[in-house]
Amino acid sequence: QVQLVESGGGLVQAGGSLRLSCAASGRGFSGYAMAWFRQAPGKEREFVAAITWSGGNTDYADAVKGRFTISRDNAKNTVYLQMNNLKAEDTAVYYCAAGAVYDSIRDFNNIRSWGQGTQVTVSS
Repeated sequence: QVQLVESGGGLVQAGGSLRLSCAASGRGFSGYAMAWFRQAPGKEREFVAAITWSGGNTDYADAVKGRFTISRDNAKNTVYLQMNNLKAEDTAVYYCAAGAVYDSIRDFNNIRSWGQGTQVTVSS
């Protein structure tokens, strides 16, 4: 099982950019599909983006498609989320997650490990 630590959150103006990082420790990072989820105040946690173990396939929520890019560097045991053209509605705590199966990683029940989260605040 992997342990995940997010970084890179902060306060940014609408239209700005941030890059989140998720560093993994423990065994088997390169074998996991990875994902980002987010949770805004008073709302349920929601899927944002996912990437296969190889990085060859990605998936995005409709709300972020075209603005966010997920990537990974297995040599560095790190997954990234590049967020461009940020909007006030992107304000949330962002969580990194590891799952065994890419095709079902949107389902919380299939998440093997969660990070502690990093706050992203977008001012309008």
